[in-house]
Amino acid sequence: MKQFLLIAFCAASLTAVAPVADAAQIKRACMASDRSAATRDRCSCIQRVANQALTRSDQKTVAKWFTDPHQAQELKMSQTSRDDALWDRYQNFGQMAQAICS
Repeated sequence: MKQFLLIAFCAASLTAVAPVADAAQIKRACMASDRSAATRDRCSCIQRVANQALTRSDQKTVAKWFTDPHQAQELKMSQTSRDDALWDRYQNFGQMAQAICS
């Protein structure tokens, strides 16, 4: 019984930690970029805006664009309604981040 409880506790702990590990994807990508304006404060601000404007899935996609901006261009040129909706959310996020974090 003790072993079962220990396994259940460990499993619950891992499940609780997993979402937190992904929570700051935009901030990490921002900090890892070689942009001179990528300060800890600004990247934290951008992450806060991302939390309001983008879904977690959107954030995962957008974080990849920091290292490969061509992916953003490909999505922008795509003609699917799903990609168009993400692009619209991304543009809204960018405008909000610029207004709030500059």
